[in-house]
Amino acid sequence: MPDLSPAEAAKDAAARAAIALVQDGMRLGLGTGSTAVFMVHRLAERVRAEGLRLRCAATSRATCDLAESLGLRIEELDEIGWLDLTIDGADEIDPDLNLIKGGGGAHLREKITAAASDRMVVVADPTKVVERLGAFHLPVEVIPFGVQTTRTHIQRLLDSLDLSRRPMLLRQRDGQLFRTDEGNVILDLSLEAIPECEALAAGLSAIPGVVEHGLFLGMCDLALIGSPDGRVIEMTAAQVAE
Repeated sequence: MPDLSPAEAAKDAAARAAIALVQDGMRLGLGTGSTAVFMVHRLAERVRAEGLRLRCAATSRATCDLAESLGLRIEELDEIGWLDLTIDGADEIDPDLNLIKGGGGAHLREKITAAASDRMVVVADPTKVVERLGAFHLPVEVIPFGVQTTRTHIQRLLDSLDLSRRPMLLRQRDGQLFRTDEGNVILDLSLEAIPECEALAAGLSAIPGVVEHGLFLGMCDLALIGSPDGRVIEMTAAQVAE
């Protein structure tokens, strides 16, 4: 991939480090997003060069289309069963390896895939590492039926957690209502900072109409943070435990 910008070079460095973890015969989950695009390209290069035999599940139609265009065979998650490794991006990563995901609207499938894996590895550039989650909007996927009622319940939850200062927006794309791969819609919560991630996650999950939220808590085992000069910093769950 010639002529990469510094940001792209950082993403590519992280992708290369993650693909180095892939072994012949693995069952892989392939994530979604700008950094995951680099990961899929690098994975396809290794498969072509080394003849790796892999079984891959994609977390979105976009990733599936890209992977298949590069010669990777994609199967349904249920056909593969349990995965050895999922490699995905993130919109924010905190020091405890908690994440916000869903900027691309695929966090429902991403969370299902990550939860069906022995290990989740995140690839990112340094801008995604934060001290506290929340500056990036928190996506909440909801079913279209009763969306305004669901929105009211979410607002009441935010009020109870003192998180109601900023707007809640129904996601649009190209002037149209955004629909997920499952046909649902997304409410983006602009929160600035989330002091109690567990309480917010539990509260959102308990609301009828909420399908999934973008808080990935305790799911990431390793974060690979790439730099424009090619260096990669590892953030591990073991370091968090220490």
